[in-house]
Amino acid sequence: MRYLPLTEADRHAMLAAIGASSVDELFRDVPPAARRSGPVEGLPGFAGELEVERQLAAMAAKNIAAGSVPSFVGCGAYRHHIPATVDYMVQRGEFLTAYTPYQPEISQGTLQVLFEFQTQVSLLTGMDVANASMYDGATACAEAVMMANRLTRRKKAILSGGLHPHYRDVTTTDAHFIGFEAVALPPAPKGGEDLVALVDADTACIVVQNPDVFGQVRDYTTLAQQCQAKGALLIVVVTEAVSLGLLTPPGEMGADIVAAEGQSLGNALNFGGPYVGLFAVKEKYVRQMPGRLCGQTVDADGRRGFVLTLSTREQHIRREKATSNICTNAGLCALAFSIHLSLLGEEGFTRLARINHAKAVQLADRLSGVKGVSVVNDSFFNEFTVTLPRAAAEVVEELAKRRILAGVPASRLFAGQLEDHLILAATETTTESDMDALTKALSEVL
Repeated sequence: MRYLPLTEADRHAMLAAIGASSVDELFRDVPPAARRSGPVEGLPGFAGELEVERQLAAMAAKNIAAGSVPSFVGCGAYRHHIPATVDYMVQRGEFLTAYTPYQPEISQGTLQVLFEFQTQVSLLTGMDVANASMYDGATACAEAVMMANRLTRRKKAILSGGLHPHYRDVTTTDAHFIGFEAVALPPAPKGGEDLVALVDADTACIVVQNPDVFGQVRDYTTLAQQCQAKGALLIVVVTEAVSLGLLTPPGEMGADIVAAEGQSLGNALNFGGPYVGLFAVKEKYVRQMPGRLCGQTVDADGRRGFVLTLSTREQHIRREKATSNICTNAGLCALAFSIHLSLLGEEGFTRLARINHAKAVQLADRLSGVKGVSVVNDSFFNEFTVTLPRAAAEVVEELAKRRILAGVPASRLFAGQLEDHLILAATETTTESDMDALTKALSEVL
C-alpha cells in the first residue's frame, strides 16, 4: 500500500464524519452525462513500477540529450557546465524545504538568499534594484511591458524584430487578453530598424534584446535617450546571462527595465525548464515592479536581518487589483543561480564569458571556410547566424541523424521565413572535436 495509506476502515470513518454514504456520493454534483464510466481510450492498462520505468526509459532514449553529442543549440537555452557543488548545496534541507518567506523570524535563510540574488542581478544588469526572481525570461518580458504601461499610462509596446519569438509571443498573448497593443516587427538578422520613428503618443515602451535572437550585439545608449525624450521606456531583454560578464550592462546604456533569463547559471537545460526570470529596474520605478523585494535591516538587538520590503501580495489579498499576477519566485532555481555565480566570483564570471566568446569566434572562423556558408553577424557574443545554400531545417535534420545538434533553423522560430538561416551557439562546453565534427559533417551534407 505504498501510495494508498488509508484502509477501508479509515475511509468509512472519514465518510461517516462528513455524512456521505460512499465515495461516489462526493461526485453527486457532477451530471451523469459528464462522468466517464470506463477507462480512457488509448491509455495503456495497469503496469508495475519496473515495467513503467522501462517504458519511459525507452521513450526517453529517443531523445538526443545535448550533453551526449556535439551540440550547438542555443536560442535562449544554453548548455553550460554546472559545478557539482551547486547541486549539493541546493539539496540542503534548509533550502530544499523552505517555502514563501512571509514569516521572517523563521525564514532568515531563504530571505538572505533572495537578498543576495537581488544584489547579484543588480550588479550584472547595471540597474538600481532587482526583484526576487520570476518564472522565466519570457514572462519577465511580458511583465516588463505591463509595468511600462502602468508607468507611462500608455497602452502600446513596440517589439524589435531581434526579440526572441517566444518572448514576443508571450507578450502579444498577454496584450490580447489584458488589453494593450503589441506591435511586433519582422525579423531583422542584420538590424537596421528605425525603432524611434515608430514611437507615438500611445507608445509605452520599446523592447529590444542584447545580444538579439540572431546573436547580434548592440549599443542601445542612443536609443534609450531617444525613447525617454519621447516619454517612452526602453526595455532590454537578455536571454544569455553569461554575456553580462563581458558586454556593457543594459543599465549603463540607460535601460529603464531589464528582463532576462538566468538559466545559464546553475540551471541545466532540463528539456525546457524550470528556469528563472531576472527582473531589474531603475529605483524610481520600484513601486510598480512585479513580484517581491527582499531587504536588509537590523533586529531589536542590532543584529543584521532580512525581511520582505515590498510584496505585491497578489495571490492572497489584492488578487485582480494586484500589480502583477506572478505568484512565485522560482526560488530553488534562483538559489542555484546565486550559488553558481558565487562560486565563480567576479573574476571567474568574466573569464567564463571570455571563454564563451573565444569559442564562438573559433567556430565562426571554421564555418566561414565551408563552401556556401556565410556568417551574417558583424558582432556576437557566443551565438551567431550563418546562411546556407540549402534550407537550414533540412541540414539540421541530416546532421541530427549523424548525432550532431547543429543549431536552430531560424525558420523554426520565424515560420516560413529565413529558411537558409541557421543560428549556432558555442559555450565553454564546446570542444575542438565538436567543432571538427560539425565542420566535416556540414561540408559533406552541403
